[in-house]
Amino acid sequence: MGRTKKRHIRKSRADLALQIAVGLLMLLISIVILYPLIYVVSCSFSSGAAVASGRVLLLPVEFSLEGYKLVFSYRDIWTGYGNTILITLVATALNLLLTTLCAYPLSRKRFQGKRIYMLLFMIPMFFSGGMIPSYLLIYNLGLIGSRWSLILSGALSIYNMIIMRTFFQNSIPEELYDAARVDGISDIGYLLRIVMPLSQAIFAVMILYYAVGHWNSYFSAMLYLRDKKLWPLQLVLRGILNASRMELSVTDADTLAAMRDAAELLKYGVIVVSSVPVLVAYPFVQKYFQKGVMIGSVKG
Repeated sequence: MGRTKKRHIRKSRADLALQIAVGLLMLLISIVILYPLIYVVSCSFSSGAAVASGRVLLLPVEFSLEGYKLVFSYRDIWTGYGNTILITLVATALNLLLTTLCAYPLSRKRFQGKRIYMLLFMIPMFFSGGMIPSYLLIYNLGLIGSRWSLILSGALSIYNMIIMRTFFQNSIPEELYDAARVDGISDIGYLLRIVMPLSQAIFAVMILYYAVGHWNSYFSAMLYLRDKKLWPLQLVLRGILNASRMELSVTDADTLAAMRDAAELLKYGVIVVSSVPVLVAYPFVQKYFQKGVMIGSVKG
């Protein structure tokens, strides 16, 4: 009896030590993740001189909104916001449509030839044509200079399709399909009326994955778009940063210092402006995010 009690005490102490160690580790990881975010936001609300001199460590120094005034003084910012919102909404809707139409049939056990289709889908994941063939394809399709070049070029992610297919396989019981067939529901009706309402988690994950990808994308726009009026936000902000660096070639000391401070503020303001919409949207899908990722990645 005494030995059992001692073992229990030792086990309790070991569990407590483990919990403390895990808690400290999580605290350290949280600090490592949060500090850069807080630092960027603090710099964006500080004066240019404070940022350039390195006086900002955690909280804003010499509070100022000058950085945001500089960012929003560019008229192209609002045009870029509009273009990015439009592209993100249309492209994400198309992504969800194509991903669902591919994932659902491949999740059905009775779908003939699904191994061959999966092989054909997976080949582009390992072998890509590269930038030049992709550009030639968009050019031959007549999409150069059009927003559709950005929307159609990334219409389907094979990786996301596999996640959704696995979610359907693991989360939707086969018995539901059999019961639906007895009631006379077609495959399309089963998908719309049963599968989709039960798959809110994976749809939330897909929306987040696709929308963030489109929101942050700038390289495709740099390749395919010529008219600045069609530029998405990320490309507009990139142009602003490049312009601010080029302007630092002046030789007057006072002017150079002022422009250097403005460039520093502009850099942090641009980061915050481009990140805020995604950060605002994330809490609304966060409750589905973990469930959708874990269930969709149990097995391939």
